Amino acid sequence: MSEINGFNLRVYAIILNGNDEVLISDERRNDVFFTKFPGGGLEFGEGLADGLRRELREELNLEAEIGELFYVNDFFQKSAFGKQQLISFYYGAFVDTDKVPASNHDVPLTEEGEKFRWVKLSDLSADLVTFPIDKYVVSMLKEIEL
Repeated sequence: MSEINGFNLRVYAIILNGNDEVLISDERRNDVFFTKFPGGGLEFGEGLADGLRRELREELNLEAEIGELFYVNDFFQKSAFGKQQLISFYYGAFVDTDKVPASNHDVPLTEEGEKFRWVKLSDLSADLVTFPIDKYVVSMLKEIEL
């Protein structure tokens, strides 16, 4: 573990709409494509809820009410993008789902950026998301009745 030189704190939102769908983000960064829950990195001086609100404001251009903590990973996970250990926090979050800039069309991202889509909970699977902690959270969501 000598290759790990720090921690990377991440905070993500589980946003559901009235159609039994969860919001997923497809992103391309540094020519790498990945699918994850909305959210991102915590900045110095931010609390978890404030950081998630900021991330959702930046990504969705919407104000969010942050709900209950759903999960914090309790296993070691190295970052896919650096020499850091990830600690990821997942919260339920509430936004005006009618204003979410989401599309259910399969238009690939060909340049840097992100797009959002709603996925039916019944169609949600670990194969749909990229990162190991997200895969675990998907399995947790599938086990509970939302």
